[in-house]
Amino acid sequence: MQKELTEGLDLLELGCHGSMELVARGNAAPAVLPLKTVPVGLPPVLARTQDELEGFLSQPQCLNIHDLRRSQKYIARERRPERLFHSDVCPVQTTIVVERNPATGELLGYKEECLSDSSKTSRNSLSLHRMPGPSYTDLRGSSTNYPFWPGGMDEPVLDKLEDREGDSAAINLDTELLTAAPGLADGMTFDTGAADPKPPPPPESNTAPDVINLADILADTDDLDLGDSDEEEAEQKKKDKENNKESGAVTQLGKSESLENLVQVKEDQTTTEVTKKKTEEKKESWAVKVDVNSPVTEFYKRVPNMAYKWPFEPDVFQKQAILHLEKHESVFVAAHTSAGKTVVAEYAIALSLKHMTKTVYTSPIKALSNQKFRDFKTTFGDVGLITGDVQINTTASCLIMTTEILRSMLYNGSDTIRDLEWVIFDEVHYINDSERGVVWEEVLIMLPQHVNIILLSATVPNHMEFADWVGRTKRKPMYVISTAKRPVPLEHFLYTGNSNKTSTELFLLVDAKGSFLTTGYSKAVAAKKERASQSSQSFGAKGTRGGNPSQDKNVWLSVIEMLKKKDKLPMVAFTFSKRRIEDNINNLQSVDLTTQAEKSEIHIFFHRCIQRLKGNDRQLPQVLHMEQVLKRGLGVHHSGILPILKEVVEMLFQRGMVKILFATETFAMGVNMPARTVVFDSTRKHDGTCMRNLSAGEYIQMAGRAGRRGLDTTGTVIILCKGDVPETSELHKMMLGKPTTLESQFRLTNTMILNLLRVEQLRVEDMIRRSFSEFHTQREEVNHRKAMEELKGHMSKVKDIECYLCSVDLERYYKACKDYQELKQRLQEVVLSHPAAIKALSAGRVVVIDNSRHSNVLGAVLQSSLGSNNTRIFTVLILANRGDNLAAGEITPSDNHRVKPVKMRQLFIPEGVCWHGVVEVKAADIAVITTKTIKLEADKIVKDVKKREQPRFRDDPPSQSVTMVTQELLRLSEQNPEGLSGLDPTKDLHLRDIDLVEQFRSLQFMQEEFGQFQCVNCPKFDEHFSQISSNMGLKEEYRRLQFLLSDQSLQLLPEYQQRVEMLTRLHYVDAQGSVQLKGRVACEISNHEVMITELVFDNVLTDLHPADIAALLSSMVFEQKNCSAPELTDTLKQGMEKILQKAEEIGRVQKEVGMKIPVGDYKESFHFNLMEVVFEWARGMPFAEITSLTDVQEGIIVRCIQRLYELLRDVRNAARIIGDPTLFKKMEEAMSIIKRDIVFAASLYTQ
Repeated sequence: MQKELTEGLDLLELGCHGSMELVARGNAAPAVLPLKTVPVGLPPVLARTQDELEGFLSQPQCLNIHDLRRSQKYIARERRPERLFHSDVCPVQTTIVVERNPATGELLGYKEECLSDSSKTSRNSLSLHRMPGPSYTDLRGSSTNYPFWPGGMDEPVLDKLEDREGDSAAINLDTELLTAAPGLADGMTFDTGAADPKPPPPPESNTAPDVINLADILADTDDLDLGDSDEEEAEQKKKDKENNKESGAVTQLGKSESLENLVQVKEDQTTTEVTKKKTEEKKESWAVKVDVNSPVTEFYKRVPNMAYKWPFEPDVFQKQAILHLEKHESVFVAAHTSAGKTVVAEYAIALSLKHMTKTVYTSPIKALSNQKFRDFKTTFGDVGLITGDVQINTTASCLIMTTEILRSMLYNGSDTIRDLEWVIFDEVHYINDSERGVVWEEVLIMLPQHVNIILLSATVPNHMEFADWVGRTKRKPMYVISTAKRPVPLEHFLYTGNSNKTSTELFLLVDAKGSFLTTGYSKAVAAKKERASQSSQSFGAKGTRGGNPSQDKNVWLSVIEMLKKKDKLPMVAFTFSKRRIEDNINNLQSVDLTTQAEKSEIHIFFHRCIQRLKGNDRQLPQVLHMEQVLKRGLGVHHSGILPILKEVVEMLFQRGMVKILFATETFAMGVNMPARTVVFDSTRKHDGTCMRNLSAGEYIQMAGRAGRRGLDTTGTVIILCKGDVPETSELHKMMLGKPTTLESQFRLTNTMILNLLRVEQLRVEDMIRRSFSEFHTQREEVNHRKAMEELKGHMSKVKDIECYLCSVDLERYYKACKDYQELKQRLQEVVLSHPAAIKALSAGRVVVIDNSRHSNVLGAVLQSSLGSNNTRIFTVLILANRGDNLAAGEITPSDNHRVKPVKMRQLFIPEGVCWHGVVEVKAADIAVITTKTIKLEADKIVKDVKKREQPRFRDDPPSQSVTMVTQELLRLSEQNPEGLSGLDPTKDLHLRDIDLVEQFRSLQFMQEEFGQFQCVNCPKFDEHFSQISSNMGLKEEYRRLQFLLSDQSLQLLPEYQQRVEMLTRLHYVDAQGSVQLKGRVACEISNHEVMITELVFDNVLTDLHPADIAALLSSMVFEQKNCSAPELTDTLKQGMEKILQKAEEIGRVQKEVGMKIPVGDYKESFHFNLMEVVFEWARGMPFAEITSLTDVQEGIIVRCIQRLYELLRDVRNAARIIGDPTLFKKMEEAMSIIKRDIVFAASLYTQ
């Protein structure tokens, strides 16, 4: 065959350059090879190549590089500046609308209508009516898009802009306009000359003026009327003069302090958001409690055509939820575990399919998203999944995603939001998570108004409060539906056995009705004590509180044997240590709970699942070990397990093949995999900082996995008492205590601030104000506004004090008194908490008492003690008039908030017969600690006074010890009517704080200045001071309400200002708050955005190999602190040093602006211990080999690389924004080299 092919082909030379081509041989005689297309050479008219080369070599001056005329040619270019201009095509201004008969639907005709939103796009508008963006941004949106207007906020309407107080009135269009553009140093100077700023008088004519000044229109808040005659204007002026006379001397106050001027305050943008309608609405809760105790009447008549039907009859709470969903109302379903909350979500999805809209189902963790995708895909079919690295059927009617992805879609203005009808938030109690809880609040605030909300949660104590916050924020009622009890009740037991002989030691602690049985606890304690005493007699004491780890094997063997006998399998064993889980599995090598048929089914299923892995990955030690464990009916589920193996375990557990599952508490997070029994290895866990008992919420969440609806009558929960039996109070609090309340974890992040700053219409202050942390302030906003309106009415009736002495400086005197009183009280608290002052206030010290009951009264200290809240209480014998009702032990109320005039007051001297009394006072009531002391017998005085309070001894004379002290106090008062000198803080009390000394000097100067005021000479001074005090109280109350309604009252406002200052210094925003290029890049990055942006702009990553880039960026996503140190290359060491150096710079800036993040803590947030693993993985090393480079478990490595892939994608998008093609290509390459093999194996739930 080869011979035949070679005999039928010839070589043909093409041209004169030696290139050959195979051609078919013809019938002619064989020619001499090779054949030529130019057999006689080139025509003689062309120069030979050899001759040209010889000419260049012999005469180099002939080369073109020396010909200036040919090499430096100038081509004239026609100037056309219009080519620099770009103008979009004008959008269509009108549309054709069909006219139909509303009754019959008959087509009547067509008409053309104007489009008001034709010029709005995703780059300039937040309206839902704006033009859609490009199709490739439909799902994720773009960082250049505006988000849609959040529901619950008032959209700015052009007609209402003039009504905003402060916009037109605060700006003088003649004098306060800017002359320089923002960001520029110089601008335009307008020479106004010496023109009179007053407008010329209007012409004397009845005709309307031809030109109207816009500033005059905007400055006037009343309706504009140009038709008034001169006579009407004169009458109006007379009325105005009469009104001014009636107002009295109010206008005589200074402009800054006038009550009328104070009323006309500038309101914040946030204070104008509440419309007039809202201020007039009655106070009501936005959360509506739905009754689920009574059956739903005529349910199928009210919902004749259900969107989805189940093979079972829905419960009452499910029917109530369906009724509200049919009305397009938002619901909050707080039901017990396994009650059937998913039914509500399924009906919402079915409604969206019926209405041809979309539903988004959000979950806190990726694993739960995958499981829900499989469940809903089986039920509905048209379901999509969006995670960090997987996108399946993104145009589906039901999209399942994590909450972080939905937040990104909202900020980036995804057009998918337009079609949303429902957003389902599963596991809402996850909002308590300190790291990710803020995401839930952001999403709830940013959702547009047309989107309805479904909240699914376990039972929480404050579900009404949380629903009220959501309803108030979105301005729509939230219907709260909760269940009263579990469908499958739980029974809680204590297990004290540790062998087959003692496997019957199972004691009921809480029965199915929820009653705590102390007899069961007593029996458990007795059984534990009996075994401990026998053990100590034979072998010595061995019992410890946490149990002996060497005996764990016997305990588990006995528990398993007991559960097998009672038919209580399958079982979930919650263990709070991954190492202990592995130890338990290794100790139970002898346990085999499956039949041969089940082993065969497990073998087939397991190998079918791992077929998608490569050959090397199938031989991983963890894969081989898991197969052997599963065949014995055991399972392991924790974060260190490979994701695909965790899914295999979950699926086998659902099939009933896994009888005993050892898991951490993450297994209880929303995974619908109930068991018959739940066993707690311990009731204590390490939360990252310390060992503590399980909270009631944690215990209920995990214990709720017990009891399968429809299969078990009760669920069994067992606590292993390996060591001592836990205390009764701890068990009662854990089992029957209230679940964890929903608490706000809202915090400011740089990404949130930058995303909101790039949109002028949205403010960060509005986001803070609407957070759950500010809920109580937001709820009282209407009341505060009503109180302000009432204050305006009171303040309008206030008249000034008509006094020639007090009108001069009475107001200044009041302010001075207030400042003096506040400073004195503050210093008094500091002094009286000093050890020297407490020592000085011992028995016998003479003091001056001044409060609402006793004014400038001399007394002697008898004793001191600590009261409630560690406040020190002093028992003092004071002078009094006979007949004053002073009971011993009475604590006189202090009146430190009322401003009192500071003037020279004489010490109190009793009228008539000198008497005494014993009172208890606080430190703030002691005005002066004098230098005098009196010898006294405190115990005898107290006993004598208490004795004479009894009716039968009331007329007895006081004892000699009381009389001596009383006479001495009276003598001191009469000899020193102006007062006694007090202890000097520096000399006597030895206070050395410079600030305190300066404040004491200031207090002394303020006291000396009170003699310079003229108002104290007024004969009616007390009356006038009381009047000014009342007037100033109104002002201060108005200022307080104004403060509560302003942004200044927000708790996170100082941190926001600090973060903005930090971003300004690092050039992410400019001085005007506009987001710069670095800020736009940071918006693309979801993790450590500031650090990564700095690395990108410093070109740290551009010159590195993609494998080095991936290794360095792994420090941003790896979170484990304690693991083996890596062996790094020189390039990676240099990169690590640059990251730490940049972290030092950023940390210093954060410290300078006042942020409470220590530089060391910020540097420690980057973990470099997995860099070697990622580097070798990027270079192609098999997964089986990289596990030997570190002691980090396989599952954590996989999760880290998956998160790294998402981060690399963010940096790739950032490179596209700044126009760096080199970095863009390297990030693409880095993404491709790490996305392989077992790390990115497809989820079993998506297949």
